[in-house]
Amino acid sequence: MLFEGTPFELDRLMLIRILMAAVLVIVMLAAFRRPQLVPRGLQNVAEYGLVFVKEQICDEVLGKESGKRFFPLIASIFFGVLFLNFSSVIPGLNISSNARIGMPLVLAVVAYITFNYVGIKKYGFLKYMRSSIVVPNVPPALHVLLIPIEFISTFLLRPFTLTVRLMANMLAGHIMLVLFFSATQFFLFDAVTWMKVFSPFSLLAGFGFTLFEVLVIFLQAYVFALLTAVYIGLAQHADSH
Repeated sequence: MLFEGTPFELDRLMLIRILMAAVLVIVMLAAFRRPQLVPRGLQNVAEYGLVFVKEQICDEVLGKESGKRFFPLIASIFFGVLFLNFSSVIPGLNISSNARIGMPLVLAVVAYITFNYVGIKKYGFLKYMRSSIVVPNVPPALHVLLIPIEFISTFLLRPFTLTVRLMANMLAGHIMLVLFFSATQFFLFDAVTWMKVFSPFSLLAGFGFTLFEVLVIFLQAYVFALLTAVYIGLAQHADSH
């Protein structure tokens, strides 16, 4: 849609991504531009969200000390996923930019680099790798089977599942909403007369699934941020495998 034929060309989904990122920045700046001791309005909503991430994800999974250290990263992931997902239920936008693999992959790579950096910094590369893939107190012969499984699980499946879970859920939600509202349009304007009676049902189903999609939007932001914290915690305690 913009700058076609250049390295900076932008399609509709990229523009939605930039728009929602800008909305997130504006909302946070507006909420904390003049912070009050007793928060009200937008500041109250923003603080509630930040407290939720701090207490229910960071402190709960990582403890207060480590939770404070990684709170900026995990909060950024939570609110980034949340706002990018919200475009899926905004009329005129109608799709989450997380429904395409690029952004979920970037977020998964950030989480992957972070938890591996944490483990390597604490233990050193060799000890971290050994602690992550060698299961203690098992017969030596089983290591032939367990070491490849642990390696794949820890270093390959974690970023893969983070990426695919977010993308697939948001893409599936988009497809379902398109299906219900396209069916409503078809029954109202294109179908034969007797089929028009189905239009209210498809419309109600579309609204009902929109409410469900809002729940999924919050749930996917929570799950992505939570798993990032879990993986960081596992890297911090790799020697207690």
